[in-house]
Order: sequence, then C-alpha cells, then structure tokens
Amino acid sequence: MVSNDDNNFPLMPSSSSQSSLPPSPSSLSNPERTTSVSEKTEIWHGEEIGMNRLIEFMSRVKSKADVCGDSFSPSFFMGVEQIKKRYMDFKKGDVKVRFITEVTKDNINYCKELMEYVEELRHMDGVKGNMVVTETEYVDVAALKESKLVTQIIYSNTQTLIEQNRYFFDNLWNKALPAKQKIKEIEGGIEPEFFEVITDHEKASQVLIDLARSVKKEALFFLPNDKAMVRIDRLGVIDYLIKVAQDHTSTSTIKIICPLSEVNYKIAKRISEKASNIRILNGNNSSYSMYIADSEKFASAELREPNAEKFSEAIGFALYSNRKITVDLFKSFFELLWNERVLNEELKTHDKIQKEFINIAAHELKTPTQAVLGFSKILKQHPEVGREDIIQAIHRNATRLQELTENILDVSRIESQTLKLNKERFNLNELISNIAEDYRSQINNADVQLIYKSEKTSDDNTPIYVEADKVRLTQVISNLLSNAFKFTKEGVISMITEKKDDQVIFSIKDTGTGIAEELYPRLFTKFVSKSQTGTGLGLFISKNIIEAQSGRVWAENNPDGKGATFFFILPLSM
Repeated sequence: MVSNDDNNFPLMPSSSSQSSLPPSPSSLSNPERTTSVSEKTEIWHGEEIGMNRLIEFMSRVKSKADVCGDSFSPSFFMGVEQIKKRYMDFKKGDVKVRFITEVTKDNINYCKELMEYVEELRHMDGVKGNMVVTETEYVDVAALKESKLVTQIIYSNTQTLIEQNRYFFDNLWNKALPAKQKIKEIEGGIEPEFFEVITDHEKASQVLIDLARSVKKEALFFLPNDKAMVRIDRLGVIDYLIKVAQDHTSTSTIKIICPLSEVNYKIAKRISEKASNIRILNGNNSSYSMYIADSEKFASAELREPNAEKFSEAIGFALYSNRKITVDLFKSFFELLWNERVLNEELKTHDKIQKEFINIAAHELKTPTQAVLGFSKILKQHPEVGREDIIQAIHRNATRLQELTENILDVSRIESQTLKLNKERFNLNELISNIAEDYRSQINNADVQLIYKSEKTSDDNTPIYVEADKVRLTQVISNLLSNAFKFTKEGVISMITEKKDDQVIFSIKDTGTGIAEELYPRLFTKFVSKSQTGTGLGLFISKNIIEAQSGRVWAENNPDGKGATFFFILPLSM
C-alpha cells in the first residue's frame, strides 16, 4: 500500500493523517457512525495487490452498489473470472447493482451478459473513469483496458467522499438511457439521438445541404423571408427537393411556407413547372427558419442578415437534432402555421367567390328583370301594340328570372348543406324518355337530332330502376341536355343508359364545340361557362345533386374532336 503522499494524488489525505482531521458533519449528526472503524483513504498499487483488494472490497457489499465505468468496464467485469464470480454472487445474494457505462458495438455482448447480474444497466455517451460506491465504501479504478488487470485503485471509507460520489452517480443515473434502448439502436442500425447548437455558419450550411439530401418522401420548410428561397437554392437544396418530388410523385409530401415576391418568383415558377406536387404557401416575414426531413431530423437557424446573399452570411446560431420529441414538436408547429396559411387563403378565396357570386347574380337578375319591366311598361303605355309578342317576351324573361332565382337558392342550399332529397323508386328509362319527348317538341333547330337508347339498342323501354329524387334527377338531365343544345348547332345529341354491375351509367353525347381547354379543370365549379345566356351554375348544381345520391359525374371531349360527352353513375335499385 502506498499512502496518498504519492505525487499522483497530492490532495488526498493519507490514512496516517486522517485522525488529525475534524469529524465530518455527517458523523456529528449521526452518532452511530462513530464506530471503531477509522475513516481512511488509500491508494493500492500493483496488479496482485490491486486485484486482491478489489475482490475483498466486492465481497463486503451487503445490499447495494452503484457502478460507473467506461466502455471497457463491461469486458473487464465479465472477462476477469474472479470479478465475474462476484457479480454472480451479487445475483444470488439479491444485491441491487446499478451500472452506468457507454454501450458500443464493440462491448454490446459483454453488456448483454452484464445485464443478467445487475438490477439495471444504463448507457451514457463518453463515460470516463471507473468507480464503485457501496453503503460504506468507495473505490475509483484507473482507466481500464478490456480484461487486463488493474494496477492502481483509490479506496476510501470516508463518509463525505462516499456521499459526494453517490450524489455524483445519482446525477449521471438520471441522465443516462436504458441500455436496452441503446442496444436496440445499435443492432437496428438506428442513429443515436443528438441535439446540437451550431455557431459555425459554414457547418450550418452543410447541415442544411445534408438534411435536404437525406429527404426520402417528406420535407417541411419554413423560410423567414423571400430571399431565403434564393439562398437555399444556391446551396442546391431546391434541386434536391425537386428530385424527391419527381421520384415519388404520388407519395411525397413537400411543403414550403415562404413570403413570395419578385425576388423568388423565378424559383417558385421553376418548382411549379418541374414538380407541381410541391406545395408552396405565401408566408409572413420571420426571424427564424425551420427545416424538417421525414419526421426524423430537424434544423432551425436564426435570421441575422435578411438581405445577405449567402445562407452562411444570413444566419446567427443554428439548431440541429434528431430527437423524436423535438422533431415532433416543431413538426406540429409547422402544421399549425401551414393550416393557418391555408385557412387564410381559403377565406380570401371565399370572399372573392362571394363577391363574384353577388356581382354575377345581380347582373343576371338585372337583365330579365329589366326586360319584364320594359315590356310591361310598353303594354301599359301602348295597349294598341301587338300584345301576343310582348306577353311571350315577358313570360320568357320571367321564366329565366325564376330559373336563375332557383339556381341561386340551390347553390345556397348546397353550400350550407341543407339540400334535401325526396328519394323514391322509379324507372329511369321512363323518366329520360319523357324528358326527351318534351325536348323534341321544343326543338326549333331542324339540323339537330335527339336520340335516346337504352342498353345501346334501339329499345328505350327496358326498365332500369333507381332510388333517387325524381325531381332533382329531372333537373340534372335537363341541365345536361340544355347544355348540349346550347353548344350544338347541327348534328346529333344522343342519350344512352347502360347497366353495369350494380350501377347504371347515363351518358349524353353531342357533336358541338366541345369543352374549352381552359374550362376543363374547373368544369363543375361555380360560374364556369362560355355561354352568353348562362350563369355557369347548372353543372355545379348537377354535380352536387348526383353526389348527394351516392353517384358520380364527369365529362370528356369526344375522341374524334367533335363535341363532348357528359356522364353520371347512380346505384341501381334491386
């Protein structure tokens, strides 16, 4: 034994000088501690002495021990037979051992073995030093090298040192992770969790590039100002996102919130042209940015120089982490911002549509109303004028006024979800035959022929039963037929019903001008029309009536380039 006069430990009191020290506060408060065993602190040198003393120390453990060791400690404790036997004795004697070490791919098997003998094993990155604290003693072992014998050990039974090191151990224990979790990460190839504060701006730039490169299917970017899009584009980040969107067009989710202006117009346009599934919302200026990749990694940077040309020149400190709780928190924050921007855009669109609706409705109501008032005034002031023609004109405009009013009311019911249906079982073919007959009697154009066929035969009397609102379905078919006549100056308009499985398909084909390319994407929305006499509400109303009866409606231009065909599907009534 060598006393602590050794140069390596100049601050350690020697066993000989221990008696001259005043009693510790703990011993004063607990008289039972003042036993015949004197407090001492020693250094044990040499392999044989060190190993023998360590084994003796472990033999004196009665109920619990706290062990903290570096990454070599598991191989030492499990690789040295005499030490391993002591752990086996701990298990048999129900000694509770808490053990902290750094679990690595090199010591993972030793850690698994060690877990069989200790109460719990926990992992902590970069653990240095090796110590054991029991109820009454403490040892500190010099750096271990796998299963080699120790050559130097510090020992103490001084209560103050024991309490200090137990306090130190408890702090480490509370911060350490369960070893099972770390082992699972290593064996599963899972990247360990990290949280970095980055002050090196060039490193922060590389982190953003790496983050963009790592994106597989989902990227959520919140940019602080319009020039931020220019800066990340110069890093190649935008190109990485476009590539992901092009490779996974149906499954990728890439969202960008960024103030839009002339500064980044060309970049936003390039994104739209090359990857239309990347969604960009106009945002507000902010003092920070946020980047999330695949719900796995997160980065954020403080904006210090809004007008800087380079990303590294624009930012202050940056954060980078893959901690799940951190990533989930910022992803939730992003989604809140995204939903707020979407709602804001929807409100703007709703206000615009509402104003358009009022303007169009007012204009359309004004035209027939003025006609009715004008013709009525003529009748009143000039009763001698031909009454028949004027009465027909008044009736025609009053009918148009009534139809427009009903359409506006229908749109209001649809949007307020108060459209009511009175369903009944009836023969769809019979209904269509009656509608066709009414239109034939009203056709003034001899150059247009109306044909109706059931099941693509000449017989239009085959019963096809549906359960639907008869009045509303008449409204839909009349709307589609009216549209066909508006855009067909000559040729044929044909209506066909066909049963397919448990559904009926109705189609109305014309040889008119077809659907204009610019209208096609918005065909069944409000106010979409090229007719000079319509409001563009009929198709919108028809679509909602069919869908409210579990059906579907669509349209397409005819393959021969002449006219268009409108379809709807309804379930059959058995």
